[in-house]
Amino acid sequence: MKKWKRSDWYTIPNLLGYFRILLIPVFAWLYLNAETEGEYIRAALVIGLSGLTDLFDGKIARKFHQITELGKFLDPLADKLTLGVIILCLAARYREIWLLVGLFVVKEGFMAVMGLLLLRRNGRKLDGAQWYGKVCTAVSYVVMFLLLILPDLPLPAVRTLTGLCAALMVCTLCFYIPVFREMWRES
Repeated sequence: MKKWKRSDWYTIPNLLGYFRILLIPVFAWLYLNAETEGEYIRAALVIGLSGLTDLFDGKIARKFHQITELGKFLDPLADKLTLGVIILCLAARYREIWLLVGLFVVKEGFMAVMGLLLLRRNGRKLDGAQWYGKVCTAVSYVVMFLLLILPDLPLPAVRTLTGLCAALMVCTLCFYIPVFREMWRES
């Protein structure tokens, strides 16, 4: 496993990653204390800012050759923490979202445990997200954002969107299992 260099801690993409993580409690506080549609939209705007920051950190890292081992860890960590907190906050409003909380914990828990076991066993790690993981994350963000900016969405729509996310999470987990199994066999 490559070490993180001290100089990597202060690259612009990594600073943007720290900023994204700092936005998480801001969002949670705004959302959980929201009472009006405008207050829910403010919370959603914080997530929108986080999303833009995520977009720019990757573009900056590639354009200015600032891709670092720390950034490869920090960016997906910020993604998972942000999405996890959004799902938890929405579960406080919609009981249907608790299904996603469970699936998110199982999927991300599996990914984390397998990643750590492989690192420990042979120093290998998954080389970035697979396309289906990226699709699942992108769709989950879009659905969560819709639920944030449309707090009065009819319950059937909430259930349909939740079902879509749940199906994608299950499919993504099912696609990752053979990837990790093959990596395990190769070690």
